[in-house]
Amino acid sequence: MILVASTVAAQMLPADGFAPPSGTAPFDVSKLNMTMLSWQAERELSPLDTPSLNVSKLDLQAPHKARREYDKGFQLLSRKDYKGAVEHLSAAIFIYPDFVAAHNALGSSYLGLGEGGHARDEFAKAVSLDDHLPVSHLNLGCAEMALQHYRAAEEAVQKASSIAPLDLQLLTALTYAQLMNHEYGAAIATANHVHSRKHKGIAIVHFYAAAAWDGQSNMEEAQRELQTFLQEDPKSRAAETARELLKQIKQDQLTPRVQPSVEQQAASFVAIASSPAPGEAHSSQGDSENSQVRTLLQESKEQQQIAEAEAICLGCERADSQDATNDDVPRDPNKAADRVVHRDTGWTLRSAVDEVAVLFAATEHGNSVPDLTPADVKIRDDRKPPATITGFLNESQLPLRLGLVIDTSGSVSSRFSFEQAAASDFLQRVMTDPKDLAFVVGFANSILLVQDFTADQNQISQAIGRLAPAGGTALWDAVAFAADKLASMPEVRPVARMLVVISDGDDNSSSATLREAIESAGRDEVIVYAVSTRDDRDTATAFDPSFVGDHALKVLAEGTGGTAFFPGSLRRLNHGLAELQQLIRGRYLISYKPEELKQDGHYRSIVIAANKSGHKLRVYARKGYYARSNSDARHN
Repeated sequence: MILVASTVAAQMLPADGFAPPSGTAPFDVSKLNMTMLSWQAERELSPLDTPSLNVSKLDLQAPHKARREYDKGFQLLSRKDYKGAVEHLSAAIFIYPDFVAAHNALGSSYLGLGEGGHARDEFAKAVSLDDHLPVSHLNLGCAEMALQHYRAAEEAVQKASSIAPLDLQLLTALTYAQLMNHEYGAAIATANHVHSRKHKGIAIVHFYAAAAWDGQSNMEEAQRELQTFLQEDPKSRAAETARELLKQIKQDQLTPRVQPSVEQQAASFVAIASSPAPGEAHSSQGDSENSQVRTLLQESKEQQQIAEAEAICLGCERADSQDATNDDVPRDPNKAADRVVHRDTGWTLRSAVDEVAVLFAATEHGNSVPDLTPADVKIRDDRKPPATITGFLNESQLPLRLGLVIDTSGSVSSRFSFEQAAASDFLQRVMTDPKDLAFVVGFANSILLVQDFTADQNQISQAIGRLAPAGGTALWDAVAFAADKLASMPEVRPVARMLVVISDGDDNSSSATLREAIESAGRDEVIVYAVSTRDDRDTATAFDPSFVGDHALKVLAEGTGGTAFFPGSLRRLNHGLAELQQLIRGRYLISYKPEELKQDGHYRSIVIAANKSGHKLRVYARKGYYARSNSDARHN
């Protein structure tokens, strides 16, 4: 495995790279003397610290001699022998000029030597060779920061964050860059975004927010941010300084003093130490003997998440499966089939009027049915026919908004090239309307947005081709992110929002759970289709619950109104995607006003049945929603 510099640049930035301008630092915090991004002493690892987001496809083509020189140079860099590292890393690049990881590591070595200009050149070369790696843009931002080119630094970190949008370490770095550019409102907004997420280990963002509030002469908010920092990380190496700052603020409120520039303050706010605390170095040995135990624990954790996700609507399908065809059957509340337990998913009817819109697909023997009419479809909302059908659109009238979510973890490396080709071919076949738009997300330990919304199939294919497999799997994080991204796209007419997930279904790195991923898709009115890439069987079979990943994909897809495909072998992957293409082409949007819709926040089941020429069709649709509550209505 080729390792890259990752956040070595962040670790190695010399303290004097951020020496404040002449003058007295406000809050008297000059002794804090941190480097900008040295999170190692106080934080959990960012996904950027793993190889999963930092492997360029170009690096996989590096010849053996170049890799050997790189490995020697990287080891020396890790020991802070910067001169020795420069010698070997330069040799690696001489042998193979397109070695992205070597350019990143060489830039980090130059930063260690205090040669910011040379460091910037190396990081810029890494970006030019492969511009989809967030670590290269982050490293470039570090070099620009060391050179006090704050505008360029912000642009570089902003680019890194746009590629890896869930990485809170990058957002913390962006907060600092915005602060240094005197963009105080933006810095505060970014810090608030970090605070709204699970952000253990990066409470330092509240230091930057305090500096930004000071820039706006709002010492009350600055005080609040410092207090929040101490609440979140009272044992931080910066905690004592924060306490001193709070004392000084209180003194200044009694006896105001002239405060120097915020730039001086921010420069002295950042990074206590540029190296990890004892015992916090990355562990690279001694884990192999525990891999089986970790695998078993991970499978147990995923099975628990599957059970939690399946409990979202316990008994919905069983209780309502006959509703759409049995119009006048009275319900007996004492029968088990009529006692339905619904769990809160957070899905809510979002329409401003009492109208529901449901996207569904219909197939017969695996083939799409493109010519349904409203007369062919029956709906039951909360077991009652709708009061009025207000709209019915078929596939040709619905532009597609598609997110392609591709597993790039190490577990798929042996079959990744084939998966890339199959995914590219699938998108070319399914995007048939000029109004269709798609984006591409690759996921390993964290998320890479390698292509934003576009109708250009060539751009999409190129983005898929840039992905390289390595690292763990943050599947549920990727689904939640992609669903939210689909919902964020402004639309002037109804569209079909879909995610296509290509994965083996194993998750070992997400902060979100399977249930939370399903809830995100439901809240955003997104249907998820999953195609399993597991290649453990010689022939295609039905869903096999003995494979935890298969079970998870099935629950994910069906929980959002979609379905999962299990080709069973690599050679049948294209066949599975062809089946999915048929399903997508058989999609409809039906809207209606429910009978007796009360704004009480209660769950309402949806059942759709379709028949064509006397043949019952298979229908894929979401199973229900939560009606708006009166409080929701008042707030909208």
